[in-house]
Amino acid sequence: MKPIRSALLEGAFAELKGRGARSNRESRFAHAIHIQDSEHLDRVRDEEEPASTRLPTTVTLEQARSIISRNQSPDIPFDQSINPYRGCEHGCVYCYARPSHAYLDLSPGLDFETRLFAKDNAAQLLEQELRRPGYQPSHIALGANTDPYQPIERDLRITRSVLEVLAKFRHPVAITTKSALVLRDLDLLRALAQQELVHVWLSIATLDATLARSLEPRAAAPARRLQVLEALSAAGVPAGVIVAPVIPALTDPQLESVLEASARAGARRAGYVLLRLPREVHGLFAEWLEEFAPLRAAHVMSLHRQLRGGQDDDGRFGARMKGTGLLADLLRQRFALACRRLGMNAERMALDTRHFRVPELAGTQQSLF
Repeated sequence: MKPIRSALLEGAFAELKGRGARSNRESRFAHAIHIQDSEHLDRVRDEEEPASTRLPTTVTLEQARSIISRNQSPDIPFDQSINPYRGCEHGCVYCYARPSHAYLDLSPGLDFETRLFAKDNAAQLLEQELRRPGYQPSHIALGANTDPYQPIERDLRITRSVLEVLAKFRHPVAITTKSALVLRDLDLLRALAQQELVHVWLSIATLDATLARSLEPRAAAPARRLQVLEALSAAGVPAGVIVAPVIPALTDPQLESVLEASARAGARRAGYVLLRLPREVHGLFAEWLEEFAPLRAAHVMSLHRQLRGGQDDDGRFGARMKGTGLLADLLRQRFALACRRLGMNAERMALDTRHFRVPELAGTQQSLF
C-alpha cells in the first residue's frame, strides 16, 4: 500500500507557486485512497505551522528498452515518435499526457510535473534501431507527448543527443515545443534544414502572458516563443505554429491574433488542436478553472461539452483533435480564413527521406565502391 500523503501538503496545493495542477488527485490504478484529515488541518492552523509553497522536482534516470514509439492514428501526421522524458516540468494543466503517469502508480496531477523520468540511453537505443536491417525511414516526431526541451533538458541534454544521432543518419525529424531552449541546438537544426530534414513547431495557446503563466507555469512566455519563431526563420529552419489548446471562451477569441503574430514572426505553416480532457485531466482542469476563472468556469465547460458531443471527452479518431458540431465547424472556418489571409499553409513543408544513410561503424573496413 502506498503511504498516505500528509494532510498539510494536500491543503497547501492551492498555494503552490509555479505549478499547474492544483492537486495530486489519485490515479485510476491507485492501491490506496487518500483522504484529507480535517482535524489535522484544524490543528495545523491552530499551531500556525507554515505550509511550504515550493514543491521540488525530482528526476529519475532510467534505461529504456526501446525508444521509437509507433502509432497508426489517422489524426496525426506521423507514425513514429520519441519522448526522451516521462512527465513534464512545464506543468501545463491541460496536458493530455498526464494520465500516462498513472501507469507508474503516480498521480497525473502534481506528480506528473514534479516526479520526472529521463531516458538516459535514448541516443544509444535510437542508433541501434536505425541500424536494424530493413528499417524504413519516415519522419520522427519529438515532443508528441512531453516537451523535449523542458527545463531538465538544459542539464541532461538527452534531446540534443537524439538530434545528433538523427543528423548523423540524415533522418527527418519534426519538433514541437514551448521552450526557447530549442535555440541552443540551432547548429544542428540549421544543418538538418539544409537537407530538408527538420521542421520546428512552437505551441502557442494565447498571447496573454498572465493567462499563459497560469495555464503553462514553467513554459516560455508567449512573447518569447514568438522570438524563437523569428530566430528559427532567420536561420533558415522551417518553423510553424500550433495553436493549442483552443479553449472555448478562454483562448479561442485569440485564435486569429496568435496566427497573425506567428506569421509576422516567420511561421510558414499552422495547425490547431482543441482542448482535450481525457481521464484524470478533466478533474484537474476543472479545479484550475474554478480557481482562476470562476465566473466563466460553467460557461467554458458547457461550450467544451458542445464541442465533444455532450461529453467531457471524445476520444474517437476524427473527432478528438477538432471536435464536432456547429462550434467546431465555425472554428475550422475561422482557422482556414485566417491562414488564407496570412498566406500560411500555402506551401507544403515536406521532410525528405531520400538522404537517409546508415553510417559505417568506427573500425569497420571502408567500402571500395
